[in-house]
Amino acid sequence: MRVLFTTVALPGHFFPLVPLAWAFRSAGHEVLVATSEHFVPTALRSGLPIASCGAGESFFELAAEIPATSGLRERRLAHGHTFGRLTANARAGTRALVDSWRPELIVSERAEFAGPLAAAALDVPFVEYQWGVAALAEYRAGAAAYLGLDALPEPERVLNPWPPSLRLAHAQGQQGVRPVPYNGDAHVPGWVFTPREKPRVALTLGTMLPYYGVDGVVDVVLPMLDSLAAAGAEIVVAVDEAVAATWPALPAAVRHAGRLPMAQVLPACDLLIHHGGHGTALTALAAGCPQLVFPHIDDQWDNADAVVRAGAGLRFAPGEIGPETVGARALEVIGGERFGEAAGRSAAEIAAQPGPLEIVSLLEKMAA
Repeated sequence: MRVLFTTVALPGHFFPLVPLAWAFRSAGHEVLVATSEHFVPTALRSGLPIASCGAGESFFELAAEIPATSGLRERRLAHGHTFGRLTANARAGTRALVDSWRPELIVSERAEFAGPLAAAALDVPFVEYQWGVAALAEYRAGAAAYLGLDALPEPERVLNPWPPSLRLAHAQGQQGVRPVPYNGDAHVPGWVFTPREKPRVALTLGTMLPYYGVDGVVDVVLPMLDSLAAAGAEIVVAVDEAVAATWPALPAAVRHAGRLPMAQVLPACDLLIHHGGHGTALTALAAGCPQLVFPHIDDQWDNADAVVRAGAGLRFAPGEIGPETVGARALEVIGGERFGEAAGRSAAEIAAQPGPLEIVSLLEKMAA
């Protein structure tokens, strides 16, 4: 069977697809990933076959045009328009690829719509991979409006990696899939395998926020690190080396600042402080690592709320982030066994979901 995966040019959207694509390959199927030309080098590092569906545009440059004063719904709708524009750029190339390669199944991440449109036009079954807890109906509405459509095609099945107890009402009937984290090409550092003598706190901004234009991020992050160091914690900062290189000198308590494979690092940490991205929050839950979350955009708010509902961490309200607040809450989470126990329960629920190979078997029957 030929399976086409489609994704917009964002790591946080593509990375969740990689383990499932590899599961299809391991089961003997032909796999191809379609994405924008400028994202091909990043996608190629997954080891999967990659095809370009057009030149594309930078999501970050387009999103920078959205007024900073926009409310959550307005921003989500504006991002939907942006994804509609990216879909318009990729639509002809994706349709041509589907026409010539003739996949028997299309799997698209939830913000990529050129694949579903080609699937509907050529009568190919398609599946949506839903990252994030939120319904994000604004994405579909905004994209449809930009494309001049009344609605976008509905998938035959939706795959959801979040544990059932943390899903919202719209996702209750979706097919669970166990998330197997893909970390890109970040290597596992040796200190992960050695005992720690003091609490270890990891901090990450994910793959998107450092390039999204978050105002004053360095002014927030560096005092936060000083506060954690004063509280006696060892700190690791997971951020692209190119971003870390632009920061001033970091406290001596920072053991590492650069790219890290979070799936391997988080079991060796006592706390993760992060932005609420889907991959980061879910990887921490799967690792049984408590969290402090400071959401900024779109699905991050619902992801953060899910962590709080699980009892696995705390969330910062807007304007609440400050060195003293972070330090106090970090000590609260590290010192409270209930957060670790709750994170462990979520990890067990995640582990009980069907793995990628089981999903392959399910989708084989659906495509047949």
